[in-house]
Amino acid sequence: MKQRITTGILAGAGFLVLLYLGGAWFALIISVLALIGYYEFISMMKLRHTDPASIIGYLSIAFLVIPRSQESHALGIFSFETGIWAMMVLFLLATVVTKNRTNVHDVSILFLGTLYIGTGFHFMGLTRSLEHGLFWTLLVFACIWATDSGAYFTGWAIGKRLLWPSISPKKTVEGAVGGILFSVVTAIGFSLYSPDLLSVRQALLIAVLASIFSQLGDFVESALKRSQGVKDSGTILPGHGGILDRVDSWLFVFPMVHLFALLS
Repeated sequence: MKQRITTGILAGAGFLVLLYLGGAWFALIISVLALIGYYEFISMMKLRHTDPASIIGYLSIAFLVIPRSQESHALGIFSFETGIWAMMVLFLLATVVTKNRTNVHDVSILFLGTLYIGTGFHFMGLTRSLEHGLFWTLLVFACIWATDSGAYFTGWAIGKRLLWPSISPKKTVEGAVGGILFSVVTAIGFSLYSPDLLSVRQALLIAVLASIFSQLGDFVESALKRSQGVKDSGTILPGHGGILDRVDSWLFVFPMVHLFALLS
């Protein structure tokens, strides 16, 4: 427990400093986290890191996460949409170049991992680059972290009914509801701090959806690990496991708030 707390404090403090600095500093940390997360994903899926399709995946992750100029977006060059299509073509061509040593099953898994991890981190960077981006990014992270804490403590205190025992045997219905309530209280706090940016109604909507998607992201990562017979995605964070173990909720929540246009 001491090791877990120490790692959490040091890693969290470093991440928050880079988040505050923004710009190239935040782009750097999310790029590193995304690439490590993809490494863990490939390892978890028991695929080769030196395979041509895996290398395409690493390059695709970098493309998705590293910010691009407004001019390239306007011209449609290396835009998010055209980039996804180009990735798909490259992954499929990898089956041809390797004469099916890398088969369509493998490239499908790698392409899925690229979108799963790369898109999540892409929208983290996009959120930080918005006007008042620090506020919005902290709000989303605070809702995620409040959900985690609320679900844990509520489940520990009064949890009785298991939510999805075949996927995550310790999570309870009471814990899930507690996570949502903690997220709501946190978001309302942000609204009271800055009512001009965030209305109470908007705060409630963000809090509830962020909490639900945060818990869904956690379940998805648990299902992936169970399907591969592993307990943690990696070992880089002593006491916490791997990067994917820590960011699974982030990967679902940040794209969601943009999909529903919740940040104004």
